[in-house]
Amino acid sequence: MSRRPRPEPVQVVKQRRDAALRRLVEHVPYVQFLGITVDRRGDELTATLNFSDKLIGNPLLPAIHGGVTASFLEVTAIMEVSWAMIWDDLESGRLDPQTADLPRLPKTIDFAVDYLRTGLPRDAYARARVTRQGRRYASVQVEAWQDNRDRPFAHASARFLMPPRDGGSDG
Repeated sequence: MSRRPRPEPVQVVKQRRDAALRRLVEHVPYVQFLGITVDRRGDELTATLNFSDKLIGNPLLPAIHGGVTASFLEVTAIMEVSWAMIWDDLESGRLDPQTADLPRLPKTIDFAVDYLRTGLPRDAYARARVTRQGRRYASVQVEAWQDNRDRPFAHASARFLMPPRDGGSDG
């Protein structure tokens, strides 16, 4: 009777996950320019668009620029689909984010935004959900809110071309 391998200490697992997420986010300079941060709880990611005056499109309202909102939603979707793409390798220990090259980011095929209300001059939050992910493409839904998650100010649907994976499965 063989013994099960001893599970890794939870702190080691958390450090590996956090390092992988940090590398994903740092890989996109535009994320830093917009002031987007990404927080992880288990396998769920929440992106935060940290408010800055440079994000205002209409100073009379004032309102967050529509292009900033769309970019925030797209970045959130890309981070979520990338996170889902590396999750199995990360959890199994096959991917060491400190030393391994992370896969290329997916490319946007189609991106449609619904602006539901004005983005106010304050922090915004977004979460994405991968609705389908295969070897060739992925579909993602993403929504952004500010004070109340039940009152999103924007929603988007996206499709992405997935980067080639070496020896990957059709997950």
